[in-house]
Formats: sequence, structure tokens, C-alpha cells
Amino acid sequence: MEKKEEKKVRIISWNVNGIRAAYRRGLLDFMLDSDADIYCFQETKAHKEQLPEELLNIKGYNPYFASSKRKGYSGVCIYSRIRPERIVYNTGIRRFDDEGRIIELGFNNTVLFNVYFPNGGASEERLNYKLEFYKYFLKTIDIHKNSGKHVIFCGDVNTAHKEIDLARPAANKNNTGFLPQERAWIDNVIDSGYIDTFRQFNPGPGNYTWWDYKTRARERNVGWRLDYFFISENIRSSICDAYIMKDIMGSDHCPVALELPLHLFI
Repeated sequence: MEKKEEKKVRIISWNVNGIRAAYRRGLLDFMLDSDADIYCFQETKAHKEQLPEELLNIKGYNPYFASSKRKGYSGVCIYSRIRPERIVYNTGIRRFDDEGRIIELGFNNTVLFNVYFPNGGASEERLNYKLEFYKYFLKTIDIHKNSGKHVIFCGDVNTAHKEIDLARPAANKNNTGFLPQERAWIDNVIDSGYIDTFRQFNPGPGNYTWWDYKTRARERNVGWRLDYFFISENIRSSICDAYIMKDIMGSDHCPVALELPLHLFI
């Protein structure tokens, strides 16, 4: 008797650069067409009470929002068809929680983090903030991994890892987003037992997820790969697919996707 193929769970992560702006540009149509089981959005730039009813009640999805205290800034949200067993909105560290950068959902033996990592470009203080957040986050996911959990994290990491991950590495070697100490953190993530899922399927150049609006860089594909899905080594063999949705417009970033088997979530 032929074995029935297990259902896959598709997760899409996207820095929408303002969820209200993305809504006006057709976000709901994108969600309907892509039909993912879980959507992780970053840089939502909105509080829940500022959103239209259509975004608060999307049929079939459970919504979760974490917002910055400062209006019009940062923020993340998740829409999930699969109801989690646990939801965590706070890190317990005020300087991180005030910016609404993280939501953690617990499913079965799997933990999913949707994260909008800080940008370090405004000042030395913000670069230090970014590096502190990086250090905190790796310590947090290691606690879950070391306890035997399956860890997934996605979002705008705000750093291109290798020279292959941006169009002009030499010109940006002294710019935040490609500084040695920022890139070293991604090295630490991988050395700690996490997998850059996209690179399991596509090792080649020219694959980016962010393009500068001002210079119309997307038309020339002069971009950076800033958006990632990482998983813990203990589910490497479970990856079904991971890809960049480069043709999806509506933000200066494009979505990235990961497919995993259903049993990891229920």
C-alpha cells in the first residue's frame, strides 16, 4: 500500500515596511494567493487598535501582535492557522520589549520565533543595542535547543552574512549590516547548531531580499539578503523546501518561505 504523503506547513516571513501600507498595496490578496499556514510579518509600524477590521479578523487565522511603544515604529505580528500551545510576547528586558521586536509561539515540541532584529545604522549606541539583542537572542534559543526543542526563527536579521549575500560587498564592508561583528554573530548562530535553510537549496549568488527604494535598486537586482529562516540542527532532515519570493512587491523587502512537515507542529 502506497504511503500517504504528510501534509506540509508553509511559513512565510516578510518585512512589510508598514502593515497598513502593505494592506493598501494588496496584503490580503497576497495572503489569499500564497495560502500559507503561518505568516510572520516584521516592521508592522502599527498598534493593534490602528488596524482595519479586515486585518484583525482574517478567516481561519489566529492573530498575534507585538507593538513598539513608539507609534509608527518596529513591531511584529503572526497569523497562524495552527493554534499554539504557548504565546510569549516579551523578553523580560524592557529596552527590547519597548520596541516590540519578538513573538514566540510554542507548538508541540517546536518553538517558532518571529523577530525584527534591530538596525545598527543610526549611531554607535544603536549598533551596540543591535549586538546586545543578538547576544540575548542566541542565548534564548540555545536554552530551547539544549532542552531538546525544535527551534525555528525567522525575520529581518538586518545583516548580510557572506559576500555572496549582497551585490556590492566591497563597497559596504564598513557599513552596518555587513560589519565584521554583525556577520560574526551569524557565524556563531551556525556554529551553535542552526541551519540557514535557504542555503540548503540554493548556494548561488544574486539571491536578495531587500533593495533600496531610493536608488531603484530592485530593477537592477542590487540587493542584500537580510531575511532568513534558521532551524535547529535536530530538524535539518525535515526541511521540505526554503525559498525567496522575489517577485512579490509591496515592500522594499520580499517574502521568504519555509516548508516543514505538519508533525512538528501538532
